[in-house]
Amino acid sequence: MTAMSVTTPRNVHDSILGTIGWTPMIRLHRIVRDVPAAVYAKVETFNPGHSIKDRMAVKMIEDAERQGLLKPGGTIIEGTSGNTGMGLAMAAIVKGYKCIFTTTDKQSREKVDALRAFGAEVIVCPTDVDPEDPRSYYSVSSRLVAETPNAWKANQYDNLSNSQAHYESTGPEIWEQTDGKIDHLVVGVGTGGTICGAGRYLRERKPGIRVWGIDTYGSVFKKYKETGILDKHEIYPYVTEGIGEDFLPQNVDMSVVDHFEKVTDRDAAIYTREIVKAEGIWVGNSAGSAIAGLLQLKDNFKAGETVVVIFHDHGTRYLGKMFNPDWMRRMGYETVGGPTARDLVLNKTVADIVGVEVTATVRQAIARMNENDFSQIPVTQEKRIVGSLSASHAYHCVVNDPSITSQPVRSIMQKAFPYVDIETPVGLLAPMITPENPAVLVRDFPADKTYVLTGYDVMQAI
Repeated sequence: MTAMSVTTPRNVHDSILGTIGWTPMIRLHRIVRDVPAAVYAKVETFNPGHSIKDRMAVKMIEDAERQGLLKPGGTIIEGTSGNTGMGLAMAAIVKGYKCIFTTTDKQSREKVDALRAFGAEVIVCPTDVDPEDPRSYYSVSSRLVAETPNAWKANQYDNLSNSQAHYESTGPEIWEQTDGKIDHLVVGVGTGGTICGAGRYLRERKPGIRVWGIDTYGSVFKKYKETGILDKHEIYPYVTEGIGEDFLPQNVDMSVVDHFEKVTDRDAAIYTREIVKAEGIWVGNSAGSAIAGLLQLKDNFKAGETVVVIFHDHGTRYLGKMFNPDWMRRMGYETVGGPTARDLVLNKTVADIVGVEVTATVRQAIARMNENDFSQIPVTQEKRIVGSLSASHAYHCVVNDPSITSQPVRSIMQKAFPYVDIETPVGLLAPMITPENPAVLVRDFPADKTYVLTGYDVMQAI
């Protein structure tokens, strides 16, 4: 009988935390067939928490332990879209901490359920409020830190251990896996930790590398990079998860990013599904944004160059959204035949948006609707759409209390009309227009134009 050879044990770890990092690099083919350069995806779903956030979650905790900020038996508190919370919760189990997380109501239910499965307490907060608003998930998490004994807030946005984690791990891995031949790095930008940490490392190794940040419409990054202006007028609710912000995190170092490319919610959702169908790699919403942005940037890539794109998290966290046909149809993201909202705009069926400020009186709002023959009108605050008012609702309020006509329109305004992409098929718009939502806002993102579309407009097209 031949003796068995003695080998060194491989891939054996003291805890689950030892499996973080050294995720695979996978070349993409079909989905980037029109891109002249070779495109590789750094697939971060292979981390134990199925996202890139595992890297910085552990780094933030261990740095806080060394600095005496996080003490034995303490409670970790954080505002998270889900993935950072997963990394923190996983590390907390190993290290013996409790977790309380705040998140927004736009995040997928799967993310919230996953956090609770790891024993975390999760508080869901409204999305459409300013960061300074006491109801925002940033503000609630800060309040909880003050109220909870022996608590520490990770603060992934401003905690520079976030970007340092990627400087120490993600960047060096990409450099080694490409043999230093990387020419372009494409990353969706949220907290800024991944793009700025990895980008800084790679640029030190190769100063000529180009770093491309993928942003979403409704976020402030692109305009701030190009003008130095933090324009709150361009902030409005968006669907895309994991990228974009309505403020500037300290981890976003604009000097590292060469250019920000904005991607629509619709394209992000469609390409999230297309990655799976084309490459067999099951990834989440930010990967769809990254690929959509990469394809928009394709003329910047040359034959013989190497492009690396980050795939942040796993598709299982979006089963109720992008991978749910009913959800895609409700959002107007399904691709179906027939005219689109753009056709209505081109045919001048829909007028450019006319709104009324929240400080205007109800009488002025009614007059504005009468002047334009509108049955409903958006309500704005400093050019941001924050609500709506229908003629029928205004009539009901005035009949009940005639003095209301002298009150600000904010006192009786209704919820804002939902946004839809200008490429939304008209056939999918009809179910969106209901007695509760008598109109939709059609957004032409590249042109920075918004139109109001009513049921009457849809009937004309049909």
